Amino acid sequence: MSRALGRWLLALGAAFACLSLPAAAHPHVWVTVETTVLYDGGKITGLKHKWTFDDMYTAMAIQGLDTNGDGQYSREELKELAQVNIDGLKEFGYFTQAKLGKAEVKAKPPIDYYLEYKDNLLSLHFTLPFEQPVLAEAQGFNFAVFDESFFIAFDFDKDNPVQLSEGAPQGCHANIGIPENELAELQKLNESFGGQLTTGDQNAGMGLGYAKTVTLGCKKS
Repeated sequence: MSRALGRWLLALGAAFACLSLPAAAHPHVWVTVETTVLYDGGKITGLKHKWTFDDMYTAMAIQGLDTNGDGQYSREELKELAQVNIDGLKEFGYFTQAKLGKAEVKAKPPIDYYLEYKDNLLSLHFTLPFEQPVLAEAQGFNFAVFDESFFIAFDFDKDNPVQLSEGAPQGCHANIGIPENELAELQKLNESFGGQLTTGDQNAGMGLGYAKTVTLGCKKS
């Protein structure tokens, strides 16, 4: 695990001592992704993410954040942590890779970001506007959300993985590709070994095999 990635995990609220522990003792984080593709004027203008963290990681992240002691975690109480998270994510390209064919679609800094605590889970919401909007009818637009080192496991929500915003031209749709490996099976196996299978620098590049690519398409008028 890189020091930079470790710093980002700490910013999410993990124990500050984790960087000093052996690699095999590092926590592993599972994130459920829901993404809305944003459209305006016949163009794709950005991606709106909701990342929901697993229950064990949530429990670590929220420790000490209920400043008024009411048993709730308001957006205001989570505001500083949300800012630190967004600042830390810049170094990793927000774990989001958008392309038009093989060309990278670059994003501007995130906007409208905040943390939400609901149903005992912590979710990070943020929007990535594109530097240059992409025509909705352009062929080959796709994106993926993944951590190349696979220290953090991203997977799309089963019920509500990808939505198209208002303004999407009629006939547009999203297809989620099947990754080379099955993430759910790896998670079960990883849990049976106490999280030891997916830790350490030896896993660099492993996340690529589990990245589900979302391809957008529209019927030509």
